[in-house]
Amino acid sequence: MSTRTAAPTRREQILKEAARLFAERGFHGVGVDEIGAAVGISGPGLYRHFAGKDAMLAELLVGISERLLTGGRHRVAEADGDPGAVLASLIDGHIDFALDDRPLITLHDRELDRLRDADRRKVRQLQRQYVELWVAAVRDSCPEVPEAQARAAVHAVFGLLNSTPHLGSYGSGQPGRAATEALLRRLAHGAFGALAAQAVHPDGPFGPGPEQRRADTSSVRDEPSARSV
Repeated sequence: MSTRTAAPTRREQILKEAARLFAERGFHGVGVDEIGAAVGISGPGLYRHFAGKDAMLAELLVGISERLLTGGRHRVAEADGDPGAVLASLIDGHIDFALDDRPLITLHDRELDRLRDADRRKVRQLQRQYVELWVAAVRDSCPEVPEAQARAAVHAVFGLLNSTPHLGSYGSGQPGRAATEALLRRLAHGAFGALAAQAVHPDGPFGPGPEQRRADTSSVRDEPSARSV
């Protein structure tokens, strides 16, 4: 059976180059002509595929949120009810995204507010659903973990995995992709392992300590906003 993947369509090529250029120079720092040149067509030729840069940005940010959610649901279904396998598969899938689509992480951080209200709401809705997949996986693998702690841990792990735009290029003394992937996987599993250890043994080495316990009982913090990209 062939393992070749289909060549990217012209539309996919345009989106990939637009994401790279927007991430490098900002949305307003890139012209349609430059995006066209990057894929070998005239700037006006882009309008056969997109109405303009705003449409490209919306498709990039809504599209990656849809892709993460769809991929996450598929991974949950494939794990066939094994809680540990579900969480491990979600981690692996997000690591692939974080390593292969770094420009989209940068783009989300910088340009989300440029989307139309309807598109921005859609991104947030998709992200919330993706977060809940992870929260359910964490709680299924360790039922002792309270829901609020599971959700906070998921957001913390997203912050860890989505730090990849700050990593240098592979080579020149930097670890390669395989080594970076292994490191991110180990750190993510370690974070959730520490969460589970704290839930099972609250007075153990991963416990919150007396100062944190006092703070937890004297104040209520707002739940972090849903953000997976």
